[in-house]
Amino acid sequence: MQEFDIVVSGGGVAGLTAAAVFGTAGFSVLCVDPSPPITTREAPGSDLRTTAFLQPAQALLDRAGLWARLAPFAADLQVMRIVDAGGVTPEPRITKEFDASDISDQPFGWNLPNWLLRREMVAHLESLPGVTFRPGTGTTTLFTREAEARVGLSDGTRVRARLVIAADGRNSPIREAAKIGVKTTHYGQKALAFAVTHPIPHGNVSTEIHRSGGPFTLVPLPDHEGRPSSAVVWMEQGPEVVRLAALPEADFEAEMNARSCHLFGPLTLASRRTVWPIISQIAERLYGERVALVAEAAHVVPPIGAQGLNMSLGDMRVLLELAEAAPDQLGDRAMLETYHRRRHLEIKARVKGIDLLNRASMMRARPLRDARAMGLNAIYSLAPVRKTLMQLGLGARG
Repeated sequence: MQEFDIVVSGGGVAGLTAAAVFGTAGFSVLCVDPSPPITTREAPGSDLRTTAFLQPAQALLDRAGLWARLAPFAADLQVMRIVDAGGVTPEPRITKEFDASDISDQPFGWNLPNWLLRREMVAHLESLPGVTFRPGTGTTTLFTREAEARVGLSDGTRVRARLVIAADGRNSPIREAAKIGVKTTHYGQKALAFAVTHPIPHGNVSTEIHRSGGPFTLVPLPDHEGRPSSAVVWMEQGPEVVRLAALPEADFEAEMNARSCHLFGPLTLASRRTVWPIISQIAERLYGERVALVAEAAHVVPPIGAQGLNMSLGDMRVLLELAEAAPDQLGDRAMLETYHRRRHLEIKARVKGIDLLNRASMMRARPLRDARAMGLNAIYSLAPVRKTLMQLGLGARG
């Protein structure tokens, strides 16, 4: 039976980050995932979503030695623009811009495609002597006792570890094996994720356009084939997303151009369309015996305000602080209870806040859409409130 300090279950962006973070800190790490990562843009099944790493997350990636690999591919997010188009016609009626220069000498964050993150992270793990990555191998069993965890793998082997990090998604097998419950909220929404090119440069501005059904968000990407490019997440009611996803390309482009209010000129589809379900979910607790839940195993939020993976890296930052403060207590009950205390209340607050923002973005009734526009106007006009919200968005505690 092989022994490691840490077993990371899950080889998505969160799991690969966890392996890099703890491997760089000197812990021996095994990272497993039943599905080998797809690391090219055009491959079937590639993840066309993007991740915006906010400032605290970027600092953690830098510490893990990842940022030097990622920085050349990143697009700065200097301004967060919110557009209300909830009037009679789908046209901007209120536009407000939140500029990172009001609170920092750095951008809010940096945006990268998820498929590229996997490619660069897998390559980085190969350079870390203390990290073993086994793509195509998943966890099948979990047995814990006070002093250790034993994990059965799908290749028939078993490993012993002091800590198991569950980074294996919203339907986490490790969370289920640890008998940790979750509270799930369904919105009846889905999201379309795809990339576009456009004639008007994005200027490092991330734009959320609100009308009804959910936000239409354009996030800066590096130029694609010589043209300005953005990643799009278009949230709508489930049946509407299914309809949009099935449209011929020309008809789809006509609909997305109308929904974008033509802010960047005519959008041209530059990738295939992928569909993702939208839920909120939070685990009842963030730990079990010798088990820590992180990322979507612990919390899931709608893709608003770039909070999802940044919350996940917040989990890892706290776990790493505790592990480095007392390496001999890695994975023990006191460490994991402290981790839960330091993260759970903040996670609950953020999940609730994003839930409210999502419900506001879904409003269909005209008076409610008008009230949403008035609220945006009021928030923006109060400079201290505006700056506080920006700080909270970056991860400051309320």
